Amino acid sequence: MWIPAIDLSQGQSVRLYQGDFEQKTIINSNPLAQAQQIEAAGMQWLHLVDLDGAKAGNPQNLSAIQAILKNTNLKVELGGGIRSLDQIETYLKLGITRVIIGSAAINNPSIVKQAVDQFGAEKIVVGVDGRNKMVATEGWLETSSTSMADVIAKMIGFGADTFIVTDIDKDGTMQGPNTELLVELQSQFRQANIIASGGIRDIDDLQNLKDAGIDSAVIGKALSNGGITLEQLKAVD
Repeated sequence: MWIPAIDLSQGQSVRLYQGDFEQKTIINSNPLAQAQQIEAAGMQWLHLVDLDGAKAGNPQNLSAIQAILKNTNLKVELGGGIRSLDQIETYLKLGITRVIIGSAAINNPSIVKQAVDQFGAEKIVVGVDGRNKMVATEGWLETSSTSMADVIAKMIGFGADTFIVTDIDKDGTMQGPNTELLVELQSQFRQANIIASGGIRDIDDLQNLKDAGIDSAVIGKALSNGGITLEQLKAVD
């Protein structure tokens, strides 16, 4: 399953380079129009990130999120600043298909267990972002002393089964995904669904991931710069 991504900042669709807010490029001033193009191409899922929310620790782009939910039929997975069960419940009631718990999974691991128990594993995705196999948090502003593998193992113990794994050093670079890391984690945790994120350039990268046993990925910059078209993405899904 290939999932187009829209990153939100100040109500606009943007891309960051390796999570750096100082290296921000506006992709579309109208995220809803972008989401509608994704739907029109036949895609079913959208990966949505509230970048400002990730930095602030609470929702910051609610209007843009609600517009997409109201005016498309896309299944939306949403991350960025989700720190509490109340926030998760609010988003799910708005129509979000599944929420992504990132920094909170590191800083307050029990929230993942509580969320899975309350809402079901199909509604919860754990975002595991890192450098050199170590987890980064707070909108990638902090690097922890916890390994990505340790986090996944703990979250599986809590009932989670879907993980979006992002190598920050690859994100936005168009240098290809960290296939070695992704395959290592998928091999270690065969019961988990490891979703690739970061660095994907073209259709060949997606095919290589699929051949290596990774059949889900989030695609952002490659769509905005023409490395992959929505039509190509639909064709290889």
